[in-house]
Amino acid sequence: MLRILTSLSTWSQERSMKWLVLLGLVAFSECIVKIPLTKVNIMQETLGEKGLLNNFLKEHAYRLSKISTRNSDITSVPLRNFLDLMYIGNITIGSPPQQFRVVFDTGSSDLWVPSIFCSSPVCYTHTTFKHLESSTYQHTNKPFQITYGSGRVKGYLAYDTIRIGRLVSTGQPFGLSLEEYGFDRLPFDGVLGLNYPNMSSIRAIPIFDNLKKQGAVSEPVFAFYLSKCRTNSSVLMLGGVDKAYYKGQLNWVPLSRVGDWRVNMNRISMKGKIIGCSGGCEALVDTGTSLIQGPTRMVTNIQKLIGATPQGFEHYVSCFVVNTLPSIIFTINGINYPVPARAYILKDSQGHCFSTFKGGTETFKHAETWILGDAFLRLYFSVYDRGNDRIGLAQAA
Repeated sequence: MLRILTSLSTWSQERSMKWLVLLGLVAFSECIVKIPLTKVNIMQETLGEKGLLNNFLKEHAYRLSKISTRNSDITSVPLRNFLDLMYIGNITIGSPPQQFRVVFDTGSSDLWVPSIFCSSPVCYTHTTFKHLESSTYQHTNKPFQITYGSGRVKGYLAYDTIRIGRLVSTGQPFGLSLEEYGFDRLPFDGVLGLNYPNMSSIRAIPIFDNLKKQGAVSEPVFAFYLSKCRTNSSVLMLGGVDKAYYKGQLNWVPLSRVGDWRVNMNRISMKGKIIGCSGGCEALVDTGTSLIQGPTRMVTNIQKLIGATPQGFEHYVSCFVVNTLPSIIFTINGINYPVPARAYILKDSQGHCFSTFKGGTETFKHAETWILGDAFLRLYFSVYDRGNDRIGLAQAA
C-alpha cells in the first residue's frame, strides 16, 4: 500500500487528495526488502502473501553546527521501511509503557492510537491502548474525528506520558480511536503528526511542540533519513541532525507559509523542458506520502512523456525501459533535485512497473501545488527546522 495520510480539518478541502493506495505494491529496487517478524508478524505474513537556500538567513537562532554535525543530544528513532511504501517506528504510551507502531507524518499534526474499546474490526489486528493499566493516564470526554482521504478515525482525547526513544512528553494529549475506517491490513497502529500546531484536527498541542515546551529537545529540529534497501537503516532524528546521513551541504529553503511544511518550487523539468510548475508553485514536503503528486493535467502529461499507460488505478511502463527513461528535475530555491526513473518507478507484486506520479492536487486553493513524498525523500535527506521555519535538503548518504 502507498500511504498518503493527512488530516482534514480547517484544511480538509486542500488535503482531501491524500489517500491510501491499494496494498500489494513493492519497490522497484535492486535489493530485497526483508521484514523481520515482530508482535504483528501475522499481519505482516498476510501482507507478504498478498504481494502486497541560497543565503536567506545570515543569522541563525542557534548555531548551524548544532544541526549539521553529530550531536550527543540527538535522539535517533529507527524506522522500518515497509516495502518502500511507508516508514514505521515505535513509541510507547503510559506508565508502565505500552508500545505502538506509528507512521511519523510531517503532513499532519495529531497523534492517535486505537483504544481497547475500539469496536472496528481493524482494531482487533492492531495493538490497542489499555488505559486502566497506566498510572499516568488522564481521561477526557472530548470527542475527536480525523478524516483521511481513504477513511476516518473517531474517538476521544486523552492525556498520558509518551516516549519517543529516550524523549519523554508528560501530559501529552493524544487521540484514542473508538472507530476506524480504511486502515485494514496496514502494519501500523496509529499516526504521529509532526506538522505545526495550527494543523491539528483535534486542537491539541502536537508532541514535538510539547517536547520543546518541556525542554526535552535541545534544538527545535528534526530530520528524516529514508533508506531504500535496508529495512532497519531509516532514521528519524529529534533535536538535531547527524551529518553522517547526508552528502555535501544542506540547502536551506524558507517556508512559503509559516505553519506548514510547504516551500516555493521554481519548476519541474525533463530533458531541459519545463513540464510542470512553469510559473513557480508550492511543494509540500511530506513523509506521510508515498508518491509524488501534482495537478492531474500536468501529471497526465508526465505519464505520456515517460510512456506510462493507464491500467486500473495506476500508470504502467515497460520494466525494460526504466533504465532509459530520463530524470525528472525539481528545482527548489534555485537548486536542482533530480529524481531518476529508478526512484519514480516502482514494481507491483506481479513484477510490473508503474509510475509514482499521481494527480489530484488541483483541489488546493492557494496555488499550483505538488506533494513531495517518500519517492523524493528517499533521495534527499530532509531537515525540518521549527526554530527558523525552514526545510533543509541534501543528497542522502
